[in-house]
Amino acid sequence: MFSVIFPGQGSQTIGMGKEIYDKYPFVKEYFEKADEALNFKLSKMILEGPKNELDLTINTQPAIFLASYSIFNLVKNQFNINLSNAKYFAGHSLGEYSALSCAGYLDFIDTIKILRLRGEAMQNSVPLGVGGMLAILGSSIDDIEKILDENQNKFKGEIANDNSEGQLVISGKLDDLKKLMGLLKTKKIKNIQLPVSAPFHCSLMSPATEVMKNHINNLNFKEGKNKIISNVTSEPVSDPEKIKSLLIGQIESRVRWRETVINMINDKVDNFIEIGPGKVLAGLVKRMNKNVKTISINSEEDIKNINL
Repeated sequence: MFSVIFPGQGSQTIGMGKEIYDKYPFVKEYFEKADEALNFKLSKMILEGPKNELDLTINTQPAIFLASYSIFNLVKNQFNINLSNAKYFAGHSLGEYSALSCAGYLDFIDTIKILRLRGEAMQNSVPLGVGGMLAILGSSIDDIEKILDENQNKFKGEIANDNSEGQLVISGKLDDLKKLMGLLKTKKIKNIQLPVSAPFHCSLMSPATEVMKNHINNLNFKEGKNKIISNVTSEPVSDPEKIKSLLIGQIESRVRWRETVINMINDKVDNFIEIGPGKVLAGLVKRMNKNVKTISINSEEDIKNINL
């Protein structure tokens, strides 16, 4: 039994999707439709850069979706591999939108537009240089929650991503994160400040929630083909109204990726197909369970290795 998973921010690279863009006219058409919908040359930014522009959240979110959606449809239409037979679709943060669109809940144009708005709202929630994110490696979620709880009068931080066993990401104001880094150093807990421009998936994103509420509620959702695993609950969902509510909540909520993967494995999923740039999610899945099969699809050659 297999699930299809879609990457989030951080997986973007200049030239992602170029091989299939050059070869398949329908992929080029997706890129052109995206440019038209957003009224700027996202395609040129993806194919040529510059990287600092692509790395801006407002551009990264629609760009990763566009690459993921193109690859998904190449697998489905050109190679006749029926990914709609998947037990579940799931995605990491913005990847949840890729999952929803590829599962038929959201139209391609609606998805690319809402991700541009989402990226802009999240970027603008906190002034540049005020907030950030810190990856913590090798510690349990219980230990880190205890540290945050015991020191909340000294600094504030929130678990933004529970990615896998021993990999967490904390969001907060940079001043608070520096204090946390100092404490972690005394405890010999490995941590890395991430090169991001805002503190995602925490209460500092509340302005983005307010901006996005109406936009998400006004989206035209359809009945999808597959159950989606929500980042917020790590549980399956298929009701469009419930999905809307969870997408609004997702902006400030913890991404429960570790629990998402565990729940899928516990429900007999033993094969994970990552669709989109990079190999981050396949790596996280393998860290949690070495016995399941994983494959990351970035190119035409990768598709030939899909074994269902």
